[in-house]
Order: sequence, then C-alpha cells, then structure tokens
Amino acid sequence: MTIDDSASMDDKNSCGEMPANRSKNDLAQQLVKKKIRQLIQGNEMNEKNSSMHDKKCLAHAARLPSLCAPGVRFPSGSPDLTTSRQQHPLPIEKHAMRAESGLFKGLNPTVTIASKVLVIGFVIFCAVLADQAGAIFQQASTAVLNNAKWFYLGLVSAVLFFLLYLMVSRFGHIRLGKDDERPEFSFISWVSMLFSGGMGIGLIFWSVAEPMWHYADNPFTQGMSEESAAMAMRLTFFHWGLHPWAVFIIVALSLAYFAYRKGLPLTLRSILYPFIGDRIYGPIGHTVDILTVAITAFGVSQSLGLGVVQMNSGLNKVFGLPIGIGVQLTMIALIMFFAIASVMSGVGRGIRRLSEWNMVLSVVIVLVVLAIGPTRYMLNTFLQSTGDYANNLVGMSLWSDVNADSGWQNWWTAFYWPWWMTWAPFVGMFIARISRGRTIRELIGGALIVPTLVTFIWMSVFGGSALHEEQQAYQAHEQAIASGELAADSEFMGGAILQATQEDNTLALFTLFEALDPGLLGSVLSMLAVLLLATYFITSADSGTLVLCILDSAGSSEPPQAIRVVWGFVIACIAGALLYAGGLQTIQTASIIAGLPIAVFIMLMTISLYRTLRREPMAAAMLPPQARPDAADIDQASGQAAS
Repeated sequence: MTIDDSASMDDKNSCGEMPANRSKNDLAQQLVKKKIRQLIQGNEMNEKNSSMHDKKCLAHAARLPSLCAPGVRFPSGSPDLTTSRQQHPLPIEKHAMRAESGLFKGLNPTVTIASKVLVIGFVIFCAVLADQAGAIFQQASTAVLNNAKWFYLGLVSAVLFFLLYLMVSRFGHIRLGKDDERPEFSFISWVSMLFSGGMGIGLIFWSVAEPMWHYADNPFTQGMSEESAAMAMRLTFFHWGLHPWAVFIIVALSLAYFAYRKGLPLTLRSILYPFIGDRIYGPIGHTVDILTVAITAFGVSQSLGLGVVQMNSGLNKVFGLPIGIGVQLTMIALIMFFAIASVMSGVGRGIRRLSEWNMVLSVVIVLVVLAIGPTRYMLNTFLQSTGDYANNLVGMSLWSDVNADSGWQNWWTAFYWPWWMTWAPFVGMFIARISRGRTIRELIGGALIVPTLVTFIWMSVFGGSALHEEQQAYQAHEQAIASGELAADSEFMGGAILQATQEDNTLALFTLFEALDPGLLGSVLSMLAVLLLATYFITSADSGTLVLCILDSAGSSEPPQAIRVVWGFVIACIAGALLYAGGLQTIQTASIIAGLPIAVFIMLMTISLYRTLRREPMAAAMLPPQARPDAADIDQASGQAAS
C-alpha cells in the first residue's frame, strides 16, 4: 500500500468512520503520512480545501467546449487537463516510434530515411536542372504571392495580436512544464540563444542593405529624401520587428506546451493531437515531420550558402582574398566542422557558450560604431523610428496596396512573411527546446518584446549610420552643383554605400565601415563583422542540426550523437552542392511556395493551442502560490476570487 493510499483511507476514517479503539500511535502515524504526502505534492493546503479546489476545477472544465475531436483525449501519460500539479510518465506511443536496436537505435526509421531521400532528391533536381526548376518555382511563387497575399498579411497580424492577448490574459501564468519546474537557462543565455538560432545572421546581412533599398525607392515617399530616410527605417523595423518573432513564437509556444505540459513528442505532429488523437503516431504524423525536416534542411543549407558568400566579400574587402567557389567551399567545411563539434557537446555547453560569445561581440561592434559614427543621429533615429513604428503598427500590418497594386509589397512584405514561415519550424522548435520551465508570459514577453527592442537598436545604429552617410553625400552633391563643380542638371545617383548595395547586398556593411573610418579601425570592424558572421553561422548551423536530429528521434531532447554528425555532414554537402551548381536562388524561390502550407498549419496550431488552453484550471487557480486565494474563496461561476 502506498503512502497516498494509506493516507486516503485514514482521511476517510477521520470523516466519521474512525474505529473506537484507535490508539494515539495510529493517529500520530496518520498525521505523519499526511504531512509527507503534502510535502511531496508541494501543497500546504489542507485536505478539505484541496478536495474542494479539484471538484471546482473539474466542474469548470466540464462547462467548457470539448478540446478534441469526438472520441479524442490526451494520452493517459500526459498531465491531467484539470490539475496541472500531476506529472505522469510519457505516453508509450512516443517511445514506440523509436527503434530499440540496430542502425537506427533511438531514431524514427520512417522519418529518418524518407526525409533524407526527399531532401537529397530535391537538391539534385535543383542543382542539375537549376534553370528549369527556377522557372517553375518562379511562376508558382508569383501566383502564390498574387493570390494569397491577403492570407499571409492577415494571418501573421492575427497571430501577433493573439500572442499579445495570451501574454496579458489569465493563461500567462501557465508554466511550460510542471508547476514547480524552473527554466534550464538564465535569462541572458536564453536571449542570446534566441538570436543565434533566429535572425542574427539576417540582421548582419540586411541591417544596412534594406534601409538603403527603401531609401532609394518605396511607394510612400520620394526616393533619396529626408522623408524617405524616415520611411526606410519604419519599413525596416516593420519587416524585422514583432511580426517575424510572432511567427517563431507561436510555433515555439505550441510545441513547448504540448510537449512539456501534455507529455507529447517535441515535434510538429503533436499540434494535431487535439484533432486526430493517436493518429499522430501514424502516417499523418510521419508526413508532417518529414516535410518539417525537408524545409528545415533547405533553410539551414541556403542560409549557410548565402552566408559564406557575404563572408567571402568581407574577406576580399579587408585582405584581398579572391572571391571564388573554392574559398567558399572551404568556409562551409570549416563552419560545419565547428558546428558539429558544438552540437555534439549539447545545448548547455557548445550552443549556449557560442551564443553568449555572439552577444558579447555584437555589443562590442555596436558600441564602437556608436562611438565613431554620428552618435546623436543614431540615438535620435532609434527613438523616432520606434515611435513611428508603434504609431503605424496596425496600419502597416493590414496595408495591402489594394489600389496601386504596384508589386512593391510582393518584393518585400509579402515575400518576408512566407519566408519567415519557412524558418518557423526550425526556429520555433529550437526556442521550445530552450524554453522549458518558463511561463507563457515569460516566453512571449521575453522572445517577442526583448529581441524586437534589440533588433531596433541594431538597425538604428547600422542603418542610421548608413542613412546619415547618404544624406551627407547628397548635401555634398547639392553644394557641388551650387558652386559650379557639377552641371545644374546633374542627377544624384546615391552615395558610396547605396551604390555598393545596388551592386551587391553583401558589400553594404563593409562599405559602411570603410566610410566611417577608411583606416585601421574600419578594417578592424570589418574583420570583427566577418568573425561575428562566422560564429552566427556556426550557432545557426548547430541549432538547425539539433532540430533535425530531434525530429529524426521522435522528439527526444538528447538525440543520438551519430545522427548529429550525419546531419551536419548532409547540410554541408547540400550547401556546397547548391553553391557550386548555382541552385541557391531556386531553393529560395521554392521556400516561398512552401510558406503556404506552413501558413495553414500555423493557423491550425493557433486554434489547437487556444482550445487546449481553455481547458486549464480557472483563472484564480493559475495564479502563483503566493497570490492564489484559498479554494473556498474562489467563485465557481466566474473563476475569480470572491469579493
């Protein structure tokens, strides 16, 4: 007989059935057992109040709409829907998907084999028939953007506002794990890993290039004017602000909730459990995971390929290193060597330490540019652009260029949103992996607000510096016309940074450093930027490899070491093959098409998550223990504390 069973019998006897000959020793033994049970549960409420609380939670859950499809319930191995204090073993189906022995020990053989066949076959098609594949995907992506743009714009905006609602609602107290579980990583380490696994690479690549493109041309202002400079920062903030992080976080939140609180696998198949139940362990679930693996592998490989091109440009700018396929393939081999070593050491060591290094180096570069650049202009740009962004957030979110239909939005906003969605399975799963033990409010607030503010600072420093240099170049051009050095009808074609951007996006950042300081300091900044690019690529590659391994191992947070090496090698080969054959642009175009089914899946997971959250205990019952009222004081009808 267990302690709980014995205590339950004792409680029953104490309610009117206590034997007349019960000794004082028996009574003392009962009290000791009862105290032990309370300590184990971590609950100092007396038995009477605890029973009343459980009954009211059950009554509240019974009044809510059904969570699942008819006949579907969470597996018995998951925590109970109405009492999150319980924690049971994982469902047996989760382990049954993994091979117990042989070559695929610890892996899901179906997903492991099928995903690699799909990925390698598609890469061969894009590399060998790059022109034909590019034409097909270009036509398909144009059709998707023209006809589904409204869906992309509406869905991403709806997801953002849904997350903001969850953050301030009663659901914010729900912990992604057991109620007494605490985060695995410190806040600083956690935020550092968010950038390393998220958009750190893109911030380096586009922090100068995108403001330059919007400064030269946008549908709202005249190009290369003071108004276009302000609009350039507003549009850049919009494309790199709350909306992309919302796409990542809805995936991360859904995965973390269903995996850590409901005991389901840490894979996207788990999102469908409320709809199809145990069928997630069959062909439907395998198909979801296989497609997720393929999209993740393409995204990481393409990022690696494009990244080494920018690194090659930087090394050419600083050291005169020739730009060529041989140099770029060598870079890919070196980056993946360090990435494999990092992913084999685990999240708590390799990835965490590299991410913290990335953050330190990023801060150093920002501080140096702030010191030698137009400091006052950059700080004013940050304040003004942040306010401009906040003031126009709703309008920009829902603007669809319905009247002019100029096509500009298809090149930028409507291109970005599906692009971020193709990254969402990878980034979202990585964020979920490092967010266990945090509450919903902590995850949304920390991963939505903090990275957005850091992004705004980064963009204001580098984008603001570039805009200031361009405005200085424009003023010099006007003065040259006034002094007669240039003809009156001489047209301003942009300064050095804008012209370098129009020639090659990868040159924008390094041209800015040269403009800020043509001497030694500018070269040092370029070298630091190349180093930062390399470390960001390593952390992105190892976090992407980890996600692929988690998917192959049916959601295991610690997949086998061998599969980590295999995926690292495969990603390096894919990136090298696409770079050599010129198929990177083809993969990029195909990713936009893949954004449409992912968008539908994100819509489903939002509905699934909300329906499941409504089955959690009442609002007052989910407050922290120190703020939670006694069960007897909770109003059953409203779920709030009685006045």
